[in-house]
Amino acid sequence: MFEQILGLPVHVLVVHAVVVFVPLLALLAVAYVALPRWRRRLDWAVAILAVLAPITAFVAVKSGEALNDALVARGFQGPILDQIFEHSRYGDILFRIVVPLGIVVLLLLVSTSGHRRVPKLPTLVTPVLAVAVVGLSVAALVYVWLTGHSGAETVWGTTL
Repeated sequence: MFEQILGLPVHVLVVHAVVVFVPLLALLAVAYVALPRWRRRLDWAVAILAVLAPITAFVAVKSGEALNDALVARGFQGPILDQIFEHSRYGDILFRIVVPLGIVVLLLLVSTSGHRRVPKLPTLVTPVLAVAVVGLSVAALVYVWLTGHSGAETVWGTTL
């Protein structure tokens, strides 16, 4: 399932979604926190990204594992595997950041919704969620860059 689509490695295709959805989630979530008057305009986009970003990150991790296994089976060895290991380590950390980010963002959306079915929450809940969203967003942006850069260096580092 995570190996190929039309003869191309799934990983090569799905990483582009991660590079778009994770930074968009991080930036729009911070905007949601920092600009309360825009919340009604941002809430649906942020909610959709809070679901899509972790899913694409999961598919990227699993398809990266499948690609690594295929490369090892084809005889790849040496320094290239070390670079791939570093890239996969960053990708694993990114996934472990994006899942909590998505969850915390959804909780923040619920806590600030004002919906009548949302029970009265303690006053500290929203600020704590907001700080968590900002912190996880910064971490996600850093790890998107580290993961993408290490993957690009592995593939293109000696080409140009």
